[in-house]
Amino acid sequence: MIMNNRENIITQTLRLCAFAVIFLLFLISNTKAQRVDTLHEVKIHGRHNQKISNDARINEFSPGQKIKAIDSITKQQYQYRSLSSLLSEQSPVFVRSYGFNSLATLNFRGSSAAQSEVLWNGVPIQNAALGIADVSVLPVLLMDKVNLVYGSSSALWGSGNVGGALLLENDAPVFETKKSLSLFAGTGSFGECLGGLKTSFSNKKWFLSLKAFGQSALNNYTYTTDSGITKKIANAKLQGGSIELQSAYKVNEHNTIGLSAWYQHYYREIAPALFESSSLKKYTTGSLRLLLNWDRKTQKNTWYTKASLMQDELDYKDPTIYFGANSLNAKYTTYQYFQEIGWSRKLNEHNELLVFSPIQICWMQVGGLIKQQSKAAIAAAYSFNYFDHKLNMAINTREEEINNTNILLPGINASYDLFYWLKLRANVQRTYRAPTLNELYFNPGGDTALKPEQGWNEDAGYNVKIVQWRNCSIEHDLSVFNRDIHDWILWFGGAIFTPHNIATVQSRGVETENRFTYTFNKWKLHLGLNTSYIIATTQSSYIPNDGSIDKQIPYTPRYNGQLNIGFTYGKLYFNYNHTYTGYRFYTTDESLYLFPYNIGNVQLMYNMHLAHYPIQLNAQCNNIWNSQYQVAAGRPMPGINWLLGVRLSLL
Repeated sequence: MIMNNRENIITQTLRLCAFAVIFLLFLISNTKAQRVDTLHEVKIHGRHNQKISNDARINEFSPGQKIKAIDSITKQQYQYRSLSSLLSEQSPVFVRSYGFNSLATLNFRGSSAAQSEVLWNGVPIQNAALGIADVSVLPVLLMDKVNLVYGSSSALWGSGNVGGALLLENDAPVFETKKSLSLFAGTGSFGECLGGLKTSFSNKKWFLSLKAFGQSALNNYTYTTDSGITKKIANAKLQGGSIELQSAYKVNEHNTIGLSAWYQHYYREIAPALFESSSLKKYTTGSLRLLLNWDRKTQKNTWYTKASLMQDELDYKDPTIYFGANSLNAKYTTYQYFQEIGWSRKLNEHNELLVFSPIQICWMQVGGLIKQQSKAAIAAAYSFNYFDHKLNMAINTREEEINNTNILLPGINASYDLFYWLKLRANVQRTYRAPTLNELYFNPGGDTALKPEQGWNEDAGYNVKIVQWRNCSIEHDLSVFNRDIHDWILWFGGAIFTPHNIATVQSRGVETENRFTYTFNKWKLHLGLNTSYIIATTQSSYIPNDGSIDKQIPYTPRYNGQLNIGFTYGKLYFNYNHTYTGYRFYTTDESLYLFPYNIGNVQLMYNMHLAHYPIQLNAQCNNIWNSQYQVAAGRPMPGINWLLGVRLSLL
């Protein structure tokens, strides 16, 4: 009882602090707005002009949210790998991997995989049935911009955005006479071979871009069982690839039409878990994503519309399990249609308005019947700033209808540049997530009586950024957050897993991101450290005596951190990455858990020229300490391994 009272006090205090910061900034704006015009000639070292996204929702209407843009150097380090590797080694987001050659999902601040959104050019790309996206098959090579939004922003990105969002974007088309061509090739441990290309062509009217990536691997690494026996993994082959085409036509000075297509196909064998003697399981996935968009921009107004159609296929086979005379072969196709119409206007120097209306329809066939989930919304966002952009606030709201159920999703966030090197921020949002098609209708196991998840999210923090001080640059960011979710959905059971509402879950914690650089002569040294401490526990339960009260949600590590240290010398770049992941419980009563693990990785890049053609050499050694570890229970990960890559730019 005493512990619960303390938790309630901490929760209420954090919630009041977030509201208080926003309210205080609002009072400042009202009491001093008349003096804004006298400050035009004052030099402010603010950071409001940074445009990290093509989407105004990030650039203009999220000043109080923690948003991290993955820089170009980091993307180059991981250009031969997937987003699951990049995020697990370079961000506080926990990536739950079910094996070296299997599904990987996101966990933002103690959220579930279905509470984390992944969007491509503003379009959600989670599987329509599962409600999750597999980040292990999203190649970094195809991504021009990668941004992480921490915490809820349901008013801007829709219901389902509970823990955070991963935003993937193509660069906006540039209409000038230009062409480029780069070829990629690589090889690595366990029979890995990969290749890719990036090419583009543009003139004053047309823009065309093509990216392709393919890979194959045997993944026949060795591992040690719990009893100390060394074995070689079997049935773990991987073959797959992605291709993305982007095209745009400039109709006139104000209007642009674009068409993008992204196709992926992967064949993966599922290796036996530690509790299995063998496995013949395998599955094939395919995704086709089409996006048509129109943009019109004038001096003060921007209109846009986009329409997307997506098809996801999954074919799962297990010849060791029989239903009558036939072995298990689960095959299904899901579809998703998304469209959005929006308008924004720069009202004056200090105010901007955005109004948009998204529609999303998902459907699949279950037992000969079509099951569908539809969402339609009208949303508005209003941002304003004072004191030459030192104070920035945004009020966002969304009215959304999900299968005839209406919900209101309000939110408010703000930031204030207290000094040119210190920025404060706060964010309060209502959250909501409807059950997915699988959670409702999966056979066997679905539950049509499931309640939606809903609650509130509060977070606050500050950012310290000092650039070029005695050849040094320093950046320090700290966030505190709290989230209460009622009717949290969790799958568990015996022979048949079933989703259940487990009443109330509270997630709270602290995140820090720190970076230090020092430059002298041709040397540039860098040191970075990310840390997170997350408590995500069940506060109440509908299930009597289930033992989960005050226990950590499965697969949410309390401690997580990443260290990066290295240097740049001329054309040479070196980085050592060290990742620590703490205990993960995989039962609701904390009776079973996985030990913490430490992973060390070395990345090396060198830029040179061959006959006037730029070449970049890339070498990586992963898990250099040969750690034996599991991210998910029963799924051993590989020991030390390497990867070599080369990029040749011909145009």
